[in-house]
Amino acid sequence: MTSARTRERLVKRLVENGISHQAILDRIRTVPRHLFVDEALQSRAYEDSALPIGHGQTISQPYIVALMTQALVNGKSVGDLGKVLEVGTGCGYQTAVLATLVGTIFTIERIRDLSRTTRNRLSELGVHNIRYRHGDGMQGWPGQAPFDGILVAAAPSGIPQALLDQLAVGGRLIIPVGPPGQQELVRVTRGATGLDHETLCQVSFVPLLEGTG
Repeated sequence: MTSARTRERLVKRLVENGISHQAILDRIRTVPRHLFVDEALQSRAYEDSALPIGHGQTISQPYIVALMTQALVNGKSVGDLGKVLEVGTGCGYQTAVLATLVGTIFTIERIRDLSRTTRNRLSELGVHNIRYRHGDGMQGWPGQAPFDGILVAAAPSGIPQALLDQLAVGGRLIIPVGPPGQQELVRVTRGATGLDHETLCQVSFVPLLEGTG
């Protein structure tokens, strides 16, 4: 279930569902998703589905990871996205997919054990352009702002003002918003004169919580 053929089947499904960015497809093909889940679930790692990772969290469906990454990077080069903030490190799969497409990822995780485990995992996989923080993602990372991109992997009821304030001119924020069962994936782009909001699709994410654990 971790064979090249299984991964190709997943990539083919993503293409059929509208993922067209070749570098993202290549990352989905090569990032070993089975190493980001418990051994008991590794046989399901290349299904296009979310899976539990403990602590009440999930590894996102590969399609959603690819969609969010594509919404962030389409039409931009690595130079355009020099600094990206990721809210919700989780198991690090989204981080690993995004890592080669941007300059530096500043990733925040509120659950200390997840943050520590993921840092070790990504280091072992040779993903080094990451800066980690155990903290409250609602607050962003003010000391490193502004960011050329912000990607949020959990859903608040409304977009936190702190994240909007930390978005650079020309930057994009990709975020699921709303209560369970009524969430929408939104792209916010900061222009020279204000913010443009675009709804991409309906989604289902764990809630974005305040504080740390």
